[in-house]
Amino acid sequence: MVDAPSPEPSAPSVSRRRVTHRLLFLVVAIGWIVVDQASKAWAVARLPDGEIDIVGSLRFNLAYNSGASFSLGGGQGRWIAVVAVVIVVVLVWQGLQATSRLTALALAMIVGGALGNVIDRAFRDGRGGFLGGAVVDFVDVQWWPIFNVADVGVVVGAVLLVVASLLPVPDDSDGEA
Repeated sequence: MVDAPSPEPSAPSVSRRRVTHRLLFLVVAIGWIVVDQASKAWAVARLPDGEIDIVGSLRFNLAYNSGASFSLGGGQGRWIAVVAVVIVVVLVWQGLQATSRLTALALAMIVGGALGNVIDRAFRDGRGGFLGGAVVDFVDVQWWPIFNVADVGVVVGAVLLVVASLLPVPDDSDGEA
């Protein structure tokens, strides 16, 4: 007996899935920005006079980063922000086209994190002018550079994006991807 070909996916199910992925992307990206900015506002208000030890080597310790990642490239923050905005535009387009939930989630975390730090560059510590501000960092594990919620989004999102790229491409004919 010959196997019958699987039916083509119906346009509404593919379209509904794409809308679901877009909604996931937008909600996670916006949520990540909100949590990042709220946590930075808390850090700026609560930590200017010192640090708070949490557990083991984990502490909250306020720092301002005007350079690149890990405080490298001091004074180049404006150019880093411009490049980040260009990359974010590409990633937003990719996120809105995502064919799997994992890809949409990963891209949303990267976009939310990148925009969280770009917002800092644009509006915090404006001594350097527009896009010349410093990023607020406050999570200090004492054996790694100080970071923030936005940085977590970028790193975890990048790892998830690699994982998503290693998984088989979803087939629109079998259930939700």
